[in-house]
Amino acid sequence: MKRPYDSSMPVPKAELHLHIEGTLEPELAFALAARNGVDLPWADTDALREAYRFQDLQSFLDLYYALMAVLRTERDFEDLADAYLARAAAQGVRHAEIFFDPQAHLSRGVSMDTVVEGLWRALGRSTRTHGVSTRLIMCFLRDESAGSAMATLDAAKPYLDRITGVGLDSAEVGHPPAKFREVYEAAAALGLRRVAHAGEEGPPEYITEALDVLGVERVDHGLRCMEDPALVERLVRERVPLTLCPLSNVRLRTVDTLADHPLPAMLDAGLLCTVNSDDPAYFGGYAGDNFTAVREALGLGPERLRELARNSFLASFLEDDEERRARYLAEVEAYDFAGDAP
Repeated sequence: MKRPYDSSMPVPKAELHLHIEGTLEPELAFALAARNGVDLPWADTDALREAYRFQDLQSFLDLYYALMAVLRTERDFEDLADAYLARAAAQGVRHAEIFFDPQAHLSRGVSMDTVVEGLWRALGRSTRTHGVSTRLIMCFLRDESAGSAMATLDAAKPYLDRITGVGLDSAEVGHPPAKFREVYEAAAALGLRRVAHAGEEGPPEYITEALDVLGVERVDHGLRCMEDPALVERLVRERVPLTLCPLSNVRLRTVDTLADHPLPAMLDAGLLCTVNSDDPAYFGGYAGDNFTAVREALGLGPERLRELARNSFLASFLEDDEERRARYLAEVEAYDFAGDAP
């Protein structure tokens, strides 16, 4: 049955670029701080929200890592994931491939077991409780050493029945993908899917390196590919998905305004683009909010929005459940945008 595009029933979509730690809303942060006896340096949630004014990626990361201090127990990670899944489901997310940053927790004395088991308490029941299927992707911090990444992969081996893939995030400039060649080779040998942040603040060459050296199957961000026509041609030819995060790009000043975002030009070029929320508690919107924002700021019509939703499922790691992917794609094709074109 076709449904109109409205706030109560958003277009079905997959979210492929979402850091679970970046879903920590101020209210939950203060609740967890009280539960765990953590003193936060902000007077209240309003003061914390005021701190969400970033000059660049690093200024965001400084706050992002500091606020993780409230995450201590399995219950904390479960509550974090449950809160995200409820919000995502309300905004039309039917499938979520969720990043987590174990090194940021291990360095604080929080074990891999605590993190994975806590997240899995929520993810393991998500299809039943939220109507959202999930995958879990473990990211390496690129501003840490390659040795630390390898040790993290070793620590994750008991949990590979729950971890679908590996990714690469954190401060990009000065930390090229090739630094992590060996750990990605080891991840591939373990049968893990591979993605990496590239071409957000780093140059287009980082995208090429992620493809050729790390063997990534999806590029997270990839915005700066547009500076290299030959790279764009390759990404189109090889159907490499890009997981764009428009509101994040504006908040971190990768683009000046949403109206300046190259998404329309990227779609016109034939790139397999998806729209995601990145760190929605910090960047002003979840997946549905990003869809609405690009629709309004960039004048995307119904078929462009349908293309983005379709791309999200095509780019997802659902090869082990093609029946589910086909069902999601059918929902996208049946969706009715009538009366809601920009």
